[in-house]
Amino acid sequence: MTEEQRKQKNKKDNGLLAKAAIIGVVAGLLGGGVSYAGLNAANVANNNSSAGSSATTSSSTSSNTGETGSVTSSSKGTTSVNKSTTSSGTMTAAYKKVQNAVVSVLNYKYTSSSSSNSDLYSMFGYGDDSDSSSSSSSKKSLTLYSEGSGVIYTTASGKGYIVTNNHVISGAAKVKVILASGKTIAATVVGKDATSDLAVLSIDSKYVTQTASFGDSSALQSGQTVIAVGSPEGSEYASTVTQGIVSSPSRTLTYNGNQMTVIQTDAAINSGNSGGPLVNSDGQVIGINSMKLSSSTSGDSVEGMGFAIPSNEVVTIINQLVKNGKITRPQLGVMVAALDELNSYYKKQMGISSSLKKGLYVAKVTKGGAADKAGMKKGDVILKADGKTVNDVATLHNILYNRKVGDKVSLTVQRGSKTITITVALEASK
Repeated sequence: MTEEQRKQKNKKDNGLLAKAAIIGVVAGLLGGGVSYAGLNAANVANNNSSAGSSATTSSSTSSNTGETGSVTSSSKGTTSVNKSTTSSGTMTAAYKKVQNAVVSVLNYKYTSSSSSNSDLYSMFGYGDDSDSSSSSSSKKSLTLYSEGSGVIYTTASGKGYIVTNNHVISGAAKVKVILASGKTIAATVVGKDATSDLAVLSIDSKYVTQTASFGDSSALQSGQTVIAVGSPEGSEYASTVTQGIVSSPSRTLTYNGNQMTVIQTDAAINSGNSGGPLVNSDGQVIGINSMKLSSSTSGDSVEGMGFAIPSNEVVTIINQLVKNGKITRPQLGVMVAALDELNSYYKKQMGISSSLKKGLYVAKVTKGGAADKAGMKKGDVILKADGKTVNDVATLHNILYNRKVGDKVSLTVQRGSKTITITVALEASK
């Protein structure tokens, strides 16, 4: 083959390779399997063009190792499985520490049905209290209303305790859980709290084969690898594991009119994941998956924005729920925003001094609330609470959760160019 012919052949092969690769990429937008097949065909074409006829005339098995890899050939064109293949990684070990502790949570509600007789009576003004049992056959039956996830975290006094989201079991007439083994058993609601969106369930401890442990969420860093475990779209996909990274260890959101500090992650979290654990590489639960952002205010689709309740707050809440069945939460009566989450434009618009880098900006003071009675004003910046620096909502919440209604909290506040101290008598949340 002349040099000119060789150039023409290489140009043709490169064109075919590029075309195959483009087909693979386009197909990838429609389905990963097709994309893989297309790219694989491109790689085969490339190998054939570079190997020439020697690939088809080899009469013995050999391996030629170069700087970028190795080429193995066989006389019969057969291959085998490499038994030394690594079958586990860091997150596999982490998953194994929680896999049998994760459960699916089933919310059952009553639905009623009435016969045509009862409908006829109601048309003429007679209620369901008619003393004729034959004329009214209104029935109530338990129906599966929704599914979520949960995680078993401890056992005590013959009970296994499960943490999940409040919205997962909200309004339930009966709650059941599906264990990792596939067995469905009854569960009892120990306590629930709408403000934090947390709830605790209990089951007979004889069914518990593994419990998960909590890690320190305050030690989380952006970029840290995590996995989310749960039952997205229901128990049919129980024990689904998705991996992502921590985008923000402490993001402030408003949920049902209440401020929450959450962990933001891009691990896939879908309907049914609610109540399941967010797990670090040590196999520790560092958050309870609670919600995701699926679309922006303008209606644009959003991907990779899931949120979990930090484990440190979870532990504080569920311990109180187990002890008291409910949360009596002292509050200041303010809505705040962490300064380090506000960009320079918003700070300027709100009149916040550029010299202030840390603290909580008071965006709203509830009229007649505890802070209002103590003299706090909109625009104040809370720097400390009881002498402790507060740079995020979670820190302030933890300080308040360790106080009782009626306790007094000393707040160091920046108001304009002055630093003042305000003492607030905490009131019960409403």
